[in-house]
Amino acid sequence: EVGAWTYHYSDQGDYTWEQARNYCQTFFTDLVAIQNQEEIEYLNKSLPYHGRYYWIGIRKLGGIWTWVGTQKALTKEAENWAAGEPNNRRSNQDCVEIYIQRPQQSGKWNDEPCNRKKKALCYRASCQPFSCSQSGECVETIGSYRCECYPGFHGPECTDVVQCAKLEPKGVPMNCSHPYGNFSYNSTCEFRCHKGFERRGAGMLQCLPSQEWSANIPTCTAITCPVLSAPDQGELNCSHFHGDFTFGSTCAFSCQTGFALMGPESRECTATRTWTGDAPRCEAIVCPGLSAPDQGEMHCSHLHGNFTFGSTCAFSCQTGFVLMGLESRECTAMGTWTGDTPQCEAIACPALRAPDQGELNCSHLHGNFTFGSTCAFSCHMGFVLIGPESCECTAMGTWTADTPRCEAIVCPVLSAPEKGEMHCSHLHGNFTFGSTCAFSCQKGFVLMGPESRECTAMGTWTGNAPCCEAVACPVLRAPDQGELNCSHLHGDFTFGSMCAFSCQTGFVLMGPESRECTATGSWTGDVPRCEAITCLALRAPDHGELNCSHLHGDFTFGSTCAFSCQTGFALKGSDVRKCTAMGTWTGDALRCEGRAAATAQAIKCSALTAPKTGQVACSHLHGDFTFGSTCAFSCQVGFVLIGPESRECTAMGTWTGDVTHCKAVSCPVLHPPSRGQLTCSHVHGNFTYNSTCTFSCEEGFVRMGAEMVRCEAMGNWTRDPPFCSG
Repeated sequence: EVGAWTYHYSDQGDYTWEQARNYCQTFFTDLVAIQNQEEIEYLNKSLPYHGRYYWIGIRKLGGIWTWVGTQKALTKEAENWAAGEPNNRRSNQDCVEIYIQRPQQSGKWNDEPCNRKKKALCYRASCQPFSCSQSGECVETIGSYRCECYPGFHGPECTDVVQCAKLEPKGVPMNCSHPYGNFSYNSTCEFRCHKGFERRGAGMLQCLPSQEWSANIPTCTAITCPVLSAPDQGELNCSHFHGDFTFGSTCAFSCQTGFALMGPESRECTATRTWTGDAPRCEAIVCPGLSAPDQGEMHCSHLHGNFTFGSTCAFSCQTGFVLMGLESRECTAMGTWTGDTPQCEAIACPALRAPDQGELNCSHLHGNFTFGSTCAFSCHMGFVLIGPESCECTAMGTWTADTPRCEAIVCPVLSAPEKGEMHCSHLHGNFTFGSTCAFSCQKGFVLMGPESRECTAMGTWTGNAPCCEAVACPVLRAPDQGELNCSHLHGDFTFGSMCAFSCQTGFVLMGPESRECTATGSWTGDVPRCEAITCLALRAPDHGELNCSHLHGDFTFGSTCAFSCQTGFALKGSDVRKCTAMGTWTGDALRCEGRAAATAQAIKCSALTAPKTGQVACSHLHGDFTFGSTCAFSCQVGFVLIGPESRECTAMGTWTGDVTHCKAVSCPVLHPPSRGQLTCSHVHGNFTYNSTCTFSCEEGFVRMGAEMVRCEAMGNWTRDPPFCSG
């Protein structure tokens, strides 16, 4: 121990550097901190030699040699290294030893690994916590200490304080702190200005060790705010209390017509050098955003911003569209646009309709039948499209093609069957799809095949072509003692067949001279027969006898009668009479006279005969065609009697009345049809009973009606005359 500063070392053993420091801090103050060469010399003389030497309080921290007790870096001036040291051999020599009592370089330092064991060299400090009045640094000396006063203090124990001049500011609030006495060392005075004013100079003054204040007393001036300017398209009106644009200044803002103030209407300069509120601006009044009309374009010019006051927008339409409304609009100061919103309307084409018997299917991009609309055409079944299948509405308001039409599919032209008629109904045109034709036959003909045919969507007719076949009548035969002569228009013994009957000489036809096969399949009239011509029945003369033989009936053609008289009477006349084909008897009437009787005879008239196509029936009182004889006349069917119905033989030997004859019944005269011909056959005279007329038409014309007509016994034709249809 040396005075107040004492040195100590471990005499019980050796320690690593860390162990050595723990030892010193436990029993003393710390490992020794050598302050000067005097201390080194003292230690080298006072301490015993130890082969491993002594640890001292220096260590490398962060690559810097440091006094661990004060945490101060070793200065260059304080270094006491042995020659060639520190060498940091093997890069782990971070602790320091001192050579004590070493033959060479005794008292010098050497860097060593910290884990090596050496003696601990400790010290106990002379300075106490309150040494130097805590106003200076206590410096250890051998056996004592001295005070090195901090700035601002002086005296042996640093108890005296430096004094500065008293501060007396004008108009500037001051707040002072005097740790060591009024206006003495380290006294501080803070200066603060009223709100809205700023200090010019230091905000705080401190009394320095030199007895001077750290700065001059400050002053207070009004805080300045940034100079304001009127906003674009606006105006600024300011009032200043403490100077232009300083604390308390207020500025009012306004905008020109068409602009709206965005932000505060006024601003005030605050104590923070800022203006209240944000900087206002004059923004052009905004109109609602416009957009180009559908199918159109918009071109805008903006003076003050998109869609703001003064903006103008021009509108136009794409090809195929027309502008409805104003061509341009302007944004007004009221925030509204001039005029109404324009629109682009598609140019309209004339409305289309589906063709008759067809359909229309349209797609409209911009509205019914407007630009870009496309329409497709189709036809119903049985119809074919004539024209384009589709068309489009152009920008000119016209369609790319004319409207097509649906025409009914055409079937081959039909004609009436021969001897028949055809009646057609045409829904869509002659002989086209849907046309139906009904077939019928003329009277006397029957339809073979379908009664009607229809034109189909395939352009063909349903069924096969029908035909008219003449109705058949039963086959006729010639009557006994007669003949049959037939003409067949349509086939043997079919409708229209005419059969004429005649009888052999001596026979008269009983019934119609002709028969016609009718439409009902039956013959007109009854079956005729040939009856023998009848002569007047003969009687036996008075006083006589009559013996007759009849071939064909009593007193008919071919009958012969033989006369005889009783005894005493003589036969006057031929004893045999024969019935002739004229219906008269040969010879004169016979009588039986007494042999003495006179021979007087009746007056005779000329013999009468039956008119052609007629009959005569006579009665004779006194002999054939003699006075008192009467003859009755009649005509066959289809003939009319011209003259008296009967005649009588007078006493003058002449017949009463004119000669009687039979004339064929007349029918109305026929004429050829228009565009046709007429061919007639007249048996008994022009257009009389049994006349037949056939009709035909020129090429390209169809006969509508009967082909042949016949004049009947009643004076009318069997059917109405036909006509020719084109």
